[in-house]
Amino acid sequence: MKERIRRIFAELPRCKVFADIGCDHGLITKQMIEAKRCEKAIISDVSKECLKKAQTLLYEYIEKGVCSAVVSNGFDNIDSCDLALIAGMGGEEIIAILKKSAFLPQNLALQPMKNVDKVRVEVVELGYRIDKDFVFKTDGKFYDMLVLSLGEDSLTEEEILFGRTNIYEKSPAFLERLAVEKKKTLTFLSMTMPSAKKEQLTNYLKALEKYV
Repeated sequence: MKERIRRIFAELPRCKVFADIGCDHGLITKQMIEAKRCEKAIISDVSKECLKKAQTLLYEYIEKGVCSAVVSNGFDNIDSCDLALIAGMGGEEIIAILKKSAFLPQNLALQPMKNVDKVRVEVVELGYRIDKDFVFKTDGKFYDMLVLSLGEDSLTEEEILFGRTNIYEKSPAFLERLAVEKKKTLTFLSMTMPSAKKEQLTNYLKALEKYV
């Protein structure tokens, strides 16, 4: 199993009904069931064909009634769950799924592939508290992970930019990513660009330099 999948699974709390939105091969759901972290599980994908991969892997548990497979655009055909995972999608796609959902689960685990700052803002506006928000590195790539529960929260500008857990724990993966970001930002600042964009990048560089 890929290390990215292991890292995501490690952050998932116990629950009654686990929903894996856009489940891909269904590996995380299989781990949730076998580790007894959930009583029941739902695997879903917007594509019937894509969902077949996970149905094949989880056939035994579907037959036992422990797992159900649903063709669904986000939460559209999911009645309820108390923990949902959305991983491997763009941040704006995740936001769109959450904003049109008829219900919001008590707990969410999100692993957006980009635009994580926008995700942070939107989940708080939707009524979630950010319990963990950190970056990890595997196979030479950086990934963001957010673990949320329903509740009030507010974010500082730095928490929106960098993630609350990252700021307070300053993990090696976080500091390494910021060093990469700093190098890229300095390269961009050496180019010709509109003054407004240059000012934006300069302010971002100042924020980065507090940590690297």
